[in-house]
Amino acid sequence: MDLRFTAGEEAFRDEVRSFVRESLPEDIRAKVLAHQRVEKDDYVRWHRILNAKGWGAPTWPTEYGGTGWNATQRLIFEIETLREGAPRLLPFGLTMIGPVLMKYASPEMKARFLPRIPNVDDFWCQGYSEPGAGSDLASLKTRAVRKGDKYIVDGQKTWTTMAHFADWIFCLVRTNPEARQQEGISMLLIDMKSPGVTVRPIVTLDGGHDVNETWFENVEVPVENLVGEENRGWTYAKYLLGHERTGIAGIGHCYRELRQLKDYAQQADDGRGGKMIHDLRMRDKIARVEMDLMALEMLLLRVAAGNGGQGPGPEASIVKIRGSELQQDIAMLQQEVAGPHGWPYAPQWLEPGVAAPVNGPAWASPAASTYFDMRKTSIYGGATEVQKNIIAKMIIGLRG
Repeated sequence: MDLRFTAGEEAFRDEVRSFVRESLPEDIRAKVLAHQRVEKDDYVRWHRILNAKGWGAPTWPTEYGGTGWNATQRLIFEIETLREGAPRLLPFGLTMIGPVLMKYASPEMKARFLPRIPNVDDFWCQGYSEPGAGSDLASLKTRAVRKGDKYIVDGQKTWTTMAHFADWIFCLVRTNPEARQQEGISMLLIDMKSPGVTVRPIVTLDGGHDVNETWFENVEVPVENLVGEENRGWTYAKYLLGHERTGIAGIGHCYRELRQLKDYAQQADDGRGGKMIHDLRMRDKIARVEMDLMALEMLLLRVAAGNGGQGPGPEASIVKIRGSELQQDIAMLQQEVAGPHGWPYAPQWLEPGVAAPVNGPAWASPAASTYFDMRKTSIYGGATEVQKNIIAKMIIGLRG
């Protein structure tokens, strides 16, 4: 299998690079490269710039307003946009609920929601995890009781990323408490402005507020907001998670952070009158993580070349694990290069316009926060241990 890019793919890569360099607003680029907070308006502006170009839904077929790109083009697009300093595309609409609606929703639901996603006319979030149902998602307790033409929803979701920005949430709810766990779950689309919906912030280890608790108290949801069939939500949930895990690999993010790691190492003092980039141990660590990243790209290219348009399988778990580990490894090396300048932990340095501390270089200020933030990658989207179980069952054939 020849994994080298064709001439057409190389031309496509150049086109993506040129477009991002010319079209990405500099204030957004500066925030991303400085590891500062990217706000709702930043995400929406970038999405709409891409949508005006016709690139608002890179992973979608043309019949739903997507680009119709093949898997290799989608991979090139992800790598090059993130490498150039663009923020990550919002996954909740594009790569999570969007594919579920295409496959399982009624024509009316597709027509209502899908056209609004590429332009972020609706900002989505995910209602899966609960305080007692994370990795064991099938044990969720949020209930939806049908009364006439409405469902009444009561319960709590947690770790709802960007719920404080969201217009809509796709939510797993229990509609048949008497059935087996997986068989009594449905998926509802809930308007976040509905009476009874409350969002409460969770401040994470890096000092940020990306995730939330979301409460539902007697929330009325029209029956037409049910995705597919009642009590079939577990099927839709598994399909969605496969798409989510593939995206969590974050290879474009890794390439950008690796480039910054090398830049930092060229600036940081090694304590012996030289720079960290000339320290043989540090050079070895950087080389090892770069080789691992190249291997992950080869794996993704093999998956792209051999997938044949099929949905994500066990390879989604494999790339999710390796991508999570690499994001953590690179963040750890950035922290190591920053040295004592990275240890003074002050989340306010991540806010745009806040001056860097006087005791060190500006690039070192967010090193600790970035390191802390990356610890979550081995948990969200399905913990690493869960992914290993999936691989064992689907590839090796082991049963618990």
